[in-house]
Amino acid sequence: MKTNTLDFDAQALREKILDLAMRGKLVSQDPNDEPASVLLEKIKAEKEQLIKEKKIKKSKPLAPISDNEKPFDIPDSWEWVRLGDVADKITDGTHNPPPNSYEGKQVISAINIKKGKIDFSLSDRFVSENQFLKEDKRTHIRKGDVLLTIVGSLGNAAVVDTDKLFTAQRSVAVIGSKIESYFLYYVLTSMMFKTQIFANAKGTTQRGIYLKKLTGLKLPLPPLLEQSRIAAKIAQLFALLRKVESSTQQYAKLQTLLKSKVLDLAMRGKLVEQDPHDEPASVLLEKIKAEKEQLVKEGKIKKSKPLPPITDEEKPFDIPDSWEWGRLGDILKPEVHKKPAKDFYYIDIASIDNQYNKVVNPKKVIVKKDKIASRARQVLENDDILFSVVRPYLRNIAMVPKDNNYKIGTTGFYVLKPYELINRKYIFCLTLSNYTVTNMTQKMRGDNSPSIRKSDMQNLIIPIPPRMEQDKIVNMIIRIYSAINLN
Repeated sequence: MKTNTLDFDAQALREKILDLAMRGKLVSQDPNDEPASVLLEKIKAEKEQLIKEKKIKKSKPLAPISDNEKPFDIPDSWEWVRLGDVADKITDGTHNPPPNSYEGKQVISAINIKKGKIDFSLSDRFVSENQFLKEDKRTHIRKGDVLLTIVGSLGNAAVVDTDKLFTAQRSVAVIGSKIESYFLYYVLTSMMFKTQIFANAKGTTQRGIYLKKLTGLKLPLPPLLEQSRIAAKIAQLFALLRKVESSTQQYAKLQTLLKSKVLDLAMRGKLVEQDPHDEPASVLLEKIKAEKEQLVKEGKIKKSKPLPPITDEEKPFDIPDSWEWGRLGDILKPEVHKKPAKDFYYIDIASIDNQYNKVVNPKKVIVKKDKIASRARQVLENDDILFSVVRPYLRNIAMVPKDNNYKIGTTGFYVLKPYELINRKYIFCLTLSNYTVTNMTQKMRGDNSPSIRKSDMQNLIIPIPPRMEQDKIVNMIIRIYSAINLN
């Protein structure tokens, strides 16, 4: 666990806790506990009595568990058993699917079993009292039994917390048992047991496990008192994990809020102090204009249509006197489009980690073999800024990593190539700000695949500080992000 960032895998920790529990390593053994072998004899005697009273049917004895079948060692007071050894019976749900028109007992199916609980609100199917009594005679599900999904979403489980229940056909296996209910629930949801379910499941489109196979699956059986201690310890640890998860989520929200606030202050000239000795942004813009005109004169870029001037009404907020409002397109070089003549790394929108705004795992493309080479033509340079113009989510933003690879980007990006007189990381921070994303979201068009036009990006009005202040803003953002673990 990375406690400094609250970055941890809660599910992996849950699985580790269950694994320790299944091996007898979560709580200490008590030599005064009645061993599991005695518990097994009691369960066997009780089942024989139920058979004698004709409350359950006699079943074929299950094969003993050989040493080779035992997946790991367990304490001496424990026993390896099969699920059918400790259950009164294992049965599926109704064999007569009920209509929806009756009012009475709710029908519980696999979709109702979520996160260890039965969600009755998800059921819109009911049966009459007579139909319930008929089915209940066969299944007889009661409070404390454990339900397990055996078709489709395999391995979801829940402890029954009501005295009467009706389950849908084949969607849930019902386990009546004389062992501790919540210990059994944790066994059934452990990877040790789920691995057996998946290994024995059949089917292609919808996998399921037959009851006969389920009955023969193995589980470790502790003494009854230890079962209760294990279940209580797991519940305690899982509750702590939920608290940490909640704190992590709250921390993540706070990080996002802080990041947004830092960028907002930066865009308004309130993150660092202005230095009256800095060359004002107006001079910077004149230099960029002169450089652009020289490049046009040399034939290195084409002359573009001037972007419209900015009126006072368009300016969204006040900025320092040494700053200037400009349009994004005024400080950018043209995109470079070429058909690749050599192998390259292809960066598409899926290559962007939008949580950390980084390029991850770009695809290596062999020009002579890959069809993508014929349509990927947007040449990328180190520190170019990629801004997704497609899909509803516009925060797929990243800087092209610095390396010696030849890189091509999808046309789904607007590639920002600021002139060298501009600090590219300042523009990168600007594109990450809510100011930019909100403005672009308002420009989105289309129903099935909403997008923005590249001209929308070019016309975006942006605050431009003096170059020296841009550097100071970027350094301050980096320092703050580092302090609050946002980078």
